Amino acid sequence: MAKVFERIDEHQRAWIARQAMFFVGTAPLAGDGHVNVSPKGPIDTLRVLDDHTVAYLDMMGSGAETAAHLRENGRIVVMFCAFEGPPRILRLHGRGEVVPTDSERFEPLFRGAAFTTPPVPEAQRSIVVVEVERIADSCGYSVPLMSYEGERDHYRLSAEKHRRKGELETNVAEKNSVSIDGLPAFGGERVG
Repeated sequence: MAKVFERIDEHQRAWIARQAMFFVGTAPLAGDGHVNVSPKGPIDTLRVLDDHTVAYLDMMGSGAETAAHLRENGRIVVMFCAFEGPPRILRLHGRGEVVPTDSERFEPLFRGAAFTTPPVPEAQRSIVVVEVERIADSCGYSVPLMSYEGERDHYRLSAEKHRRKGELETNVAEKNSVSIDGLPAFGGERVG
């Protein structure tokens, strides 16, 4: 049985900071739309802003389902799993908002959250801010024990290659403007 908490307390903040990664789940309103779960990390890209607000730095990727779903309906869950130590899962359900890099709110939010500038800053798409409405944990007994070995270089190397070729903006425009269901994400308009 999940335990529900009134706020993200200091114990939970410290536990979140010890995790290597997190997952984000969203869904469109359409019953035949695709539910999306995205692995995110490293954990340093996420900040607990206050007792009911978290934010994470969203980087260019192969899709834009999270942004499209949030633009459409705002529903989101952020999930953390303990892969080391005692078993635990923590879920933060809430309403999310995408703050794109070209928004006047982006830079003050970036500085205020004290995000670390990524190796390829041009690959930043947005900051996702989540107003947390429900905080609950569960046992996590079925989550396997796994050892953290470190971050992969693949993302940085790929983003650097796209930057050298001058392809970062076109990559976002081509791959991140609409979701797989045709919902607008970054600068896109609904398709279909």
